[in-house]
Amino acid sequence: MKKVLFTFLIGLFALAVQAQDAKGPVITFAENTYEFGDIHQGDVVEHTFKFTNTGDAPLVIINVSTTCGCTAPKWPKEPIAAGEEGEIIVKFNSRGKRGVQNKPITIQSNAKSPTRISITTNVLVDNN
Repeated sequence: MKKVLFTFLIGLFALAVQAQDAKGPVITFAENTYEFGDIHQGDVVEHTFKFTNTGDAPLVIINVSTTCGCTAPKWPKEPIAAGEEGEIIVKFNSRGKRGVQNKPITIQSNAKSPTRISITTNVLVDNN
């Protein structure tokens, strides 16, 4: 009987921890990576990453950072309510770039941990 009660209490504790972890805002992207394919040096391309706040509290995006000035993000400044959708627009300028490019974008918000999305492309150089 003690063993059954102990097992039950451990299971109940595990459920409580899972429920506690699920509280708060959660940013869930429809896609985490976007591939532009081949583009030509000098092209400017952009993609819209759509996300949903799948948590139970408003999501506030504090900052969206990139590793290069060639990548410019635009994000909502107002809170995203639980269950609502939002989008982050990422623009990439290929001027001076060549070959395969992988650009990570880090989203800092009031969610539990930072989230990362990325864009990739292959920049072709015209031989004139």
